[in-house]
Amino acid sequence: MKIETKAVHAGRSVDSATGAVTPPIYLSSTFERQPDGGYPTGFEYSRDGNPNRNSLEQCVSALEDGQEAAAFSSGSVATMTIFQALSPGDHVIAPDDLYFGIRQLLRDTFVPWGLEVSFVDMTDVFQTRKAVRRNTRLILAETPSNPQIKVTDIRKTSEIAHDAGADFVCDNTMATPILQRPLDLGADLVVHATTKYLSGHDDVTGGIIVAKQRSELFQKIRTLQKIGGAIPSPFECWLTLRGITTLPYRMRAHCDNALKVAEFLNNHPAVEKVLYPGLSNDAGHYTASHQMSLFGGMMSVQVNGGRDNAMAIAAKVRIFTRATSFGGPHSLIEHRASIEGPATKTPDNLLRLAIGLENVDDLIGDLAQALK
Repeated sequence: MKIETKAVHAGRSVDSATGAVTPPIYLSSTFERQPDGGYPTGFEYSRDGNPNRNSLEQCVSALEDGQEAAAFSSGSVATMTIFQALSPGDHVIAPDDLYFGIRQLLRDTFVPWGLEVSFVDMTDVFQTRKAVRRNTRLILAETPSNPQIKVTDIRKTSEIAHDAGADFVCDNTMATPILQRPLDLGADLVVHATTKYLSGHDDVTGGIIVAKQRSELFQKIRTLQKIGGAIPSPFECWLTLRGITTLPYRMRAHCDNALKVAEFLNNHPAVEKVLYPGLSNDAGHYTASHQMSLFGGMMSVQVNGGRDNAMAIAAKVRIFTRATSFGGPHSLIEHRASIEGPATKTPDNLLRLAIGLENVDDLIGDLAQALK
């Protein structure tokens, strides 16, 4: 079954009670127990399982060619649960360019809790290999990364992890399973913020972990999901599943628009550097071209004139919206360093652009007037 067909059909079936083609929303928090004590439908309590959540997990697992998935109330808590499934004294290798919330989570919560963490430039596999210790249990990659759009070689990094006896986790939020297949390239787990491209409409928050197989680590994650209860509501699952039906076609439009915007910015005198792997002069182009089918809808731009000019440019846009997040139909622009705070690793002149589904000529025109 091709991925476009999976996006429409995986995890869904016609409702047996009504014949409804679109799945209903099951808001019940509890389910009836039979006189013999059993639960013939498989549902007992919504923290343990819900028909809408099951459908979402089955769908995303099928899209990633995984064996099983666990959905959460946000991408951050999904990643946090992976760390919780480890033990104090375990060592984690993470990228130096990483969503700042996850970096903060590792540094301020899990290091005091007992994890050892090394942040390395994962675009250099030598640095990743050098960071391995006897107690390394997990390597986390985010590729392309947020916000500097760095590209990690998934296959080579997974080999380093497995040689060390560690699990390899790939955050596939920016690429989605439409553009990149981490499990096929050696990853053990894939994590998504379903808030972004999977739901695709800027109207839901969620996260999901997909496992290549039912490993010991994933079983711990599943237990934490059920015990901790950081789960998406039935309506959030329904919204995300609805968004996934158009994911393959939305991603192609995001990518087409982004490449044209990147080419425009790459030749603009007000721009110091465009960070987008679809450009042949980008440092990640070679690796991305070997593990991605298209190059995504996200880019970052370093402009001349430093922080003040970057903020001024963001203030002048008319079609782009100054807002956090990405993956929806709206094009967004954001000065990341001011969002991330004093501990940021992001250059002060960097603007992150999420390219939406508007007409690309309008987007280029908006950037052109803002850059004057």
